[in-house]
Amino acid sequence: MTQRVNLVGLLLCLGLMCPVVTEIFMDKLASKKLCADDDCVYTISLARAEEDYNAPDCRFINIKKGQLIYVYSKLVKEKDSGEFWAGSVYGEQYEDHMGTVGYFPSSLVSEQHVYQEANKTVPTTVRNLQKP
Repeated sequence: MTQRVNLVGLLLCLGLMCPVVTEIFMDKLASKKLCADDDCVYTISLARAEEDYNAPDCRFINIKKGQLIYVYSKLVKEKDSGEFWAGSVYGEQYEDHMGTVGYFPSSLVSEQHVYQEANKTVPTTVRNLQKP
């Protein structure tokens, strides 16, 4: 019993002394994106998923074949990268996913309707997450 208490105490001390990982750094997908406005909040187009896509990490969204997606920005393709668009799913049957914005491969969708041209080139940013 004493050994167990000592072990728990040691683990707690180590936990307090070791920094906790709070961020995961991922490679940047692109340096620039095309948007309809400077803040990339206006819808560029409506696209339909031609295939299912399972998001590899939190920057991306899952899409299902036939699903409609509002497109807000299009990443400017760079060397050795895929072409990704940012958007959110649309429709009552996907209500639990509506409002979630993320990237998806543009090759898996077809644009159904263009609302406005994506003629603003905006730099992508890396969020600087610092503790207060």
